[in-house]
Amino acid sequence: MKRFGSLRGNKKHKDPNRSTERRQSEPHGLFASGLSSSPSTPTQVAKQHTFPLESYQHEPERLENRIYASSSPPDTGQRFCPSSFQSSARPPSASPTHYAPSRTAALVAAPGPAEAGMLEKFELEEEAEDSESGVYMRFMRSHKCYDIVPTSSKLVVFDTTLQVKKAFFALVANGVRAAPLWESKKQSFVGMLTITDFINILHRYYKSPMVQIYELEEHKIETWRELYLQETFKPLVNISPDASLFDAVYSLIKNKIHRLPVIDPISGNALYILTHKRILKFLQLFMSDMPKPAFMKQNLDVLGIGTYHNIAFIHPDTPIIKALNVFVERRVSALPVVDESGKVVDIYSKFDVINLAAEKTYNNLDITVTQALQHRSQYFEGVVKCSKLEVLETIVDRIVRAEVHRLVVVNESDSIVGIISLSDILQALILTPAGAKQKETETE
Repeated sequence: MKRFGSLRGNKKHKDPNRSTERRQSEPHGLFASGLSSSPSTPTQVAKQHTFPLESYQHEPERLENRIYASSSPPDTGQRFCPSSFQSSARPPSASPTHYAPSRTAALVAAPGPAEAGMLEKFELEEEAEDSESGVYMRFMRSHKCYDIVPTSSKLVVFDTTLQVKKAFFALVANGVRAAPLWESKKQSFVGMLTITDFINILHRYYKSPMVQIYELEEHKIETWRELYLQETFKPLVNISPDASLFDAVYSLIKNKIHRLPVIDPISGNALYILTHKRILKFLQLFMSDMPKPAFMKQNLDVLGIGTYHNIAFIHPDTPIIKALNVFVERRVSALPVVDESGKVVDIYSKFDVINLAAEKTYNNLDITVTQALQHRSQYFEGVVKCSKLEVLETIVDRIVRAEVHRLVVVNESDSIVGIISLSDILQALILTPAGAKQKETETE
């Protein structure tokens, strides 16, 4: 595969001789050549056990032996990580054991300065601990982040010395939305490059179609980070593969982020990037085997899930630059497109903005949203909608099947009423029963 600047890669393979251990990755590689050898990776256990419903009423049991066969999507590709990792250390092997959650959850993500805020504690509600309302919370506490890592996936990593323009082109070429940033001087990951960065650059430097965006053409990633993040800099938020999925959900929502890198604290190797979509899909795979909480049969209006006030939206003739300004100022990840009659006809998301890099049209942002959406790189089936009167069970099933990040809540006349995001759903399913307060809308 073609390398982009300081793009590094490694690959995870299967080892048929170790079928009873969890998968472990081991970094290898030749930094100078950009080529890397493949780590030894034990395959998942083939034997599957019966799902113990009773255990989720009291003490959840770890079910690593049946996870991978059902949870990994048919995604394939090569993993990329800095080949400068030469440590032979492996993450500690974890055998299937019984895990009983404590009454107080001390949420701690991966080691590092960014996780100081994750030492916050909150009391779990007594009734949630033993009742069916906390069944999903207990499920997530009983599984580790490594359980959700697919057998094969693509992970792209950028060196901070890579030019910004080349980095975004590489995101497009590899079909990914974000990449961890590796700083050679510090020999560690220092952040993430996301589509939000691309939007912020365009918002900050775009003047008119007559002015070239030299900052995007010439700047390196490290230069952009120094200029833009010098006052608002935040260390990389990441998580250990041995942390629970409950901790991952809490970290995503508490830090208001969309992507959470899974980094091995021993070797420093980046393993995967967790997202709301991946976590909810994993949970939904096992929902039919678990007791169904009563709130799953309640509708959105009763539960109050979603945002229903001051909804940000745009019109078909809105210039792209104005849409980008709304993304930045309102800190939202998608904008419903509403026509003159008030009906929702389309949606413009942050991911659609990356097409500007693919088409190399980021120097003319005065075109309308309608014109920009004509260049969608993938088939668009339309806006996925729902009603406030639909029950949460239906909402979860629809958003997982559609593989979207949010549903647009509409009324009988198809006019926009609100937005329900993946973070809203995970908050309701997992954190609210655990006693955690509702978080604000997250940004990427």
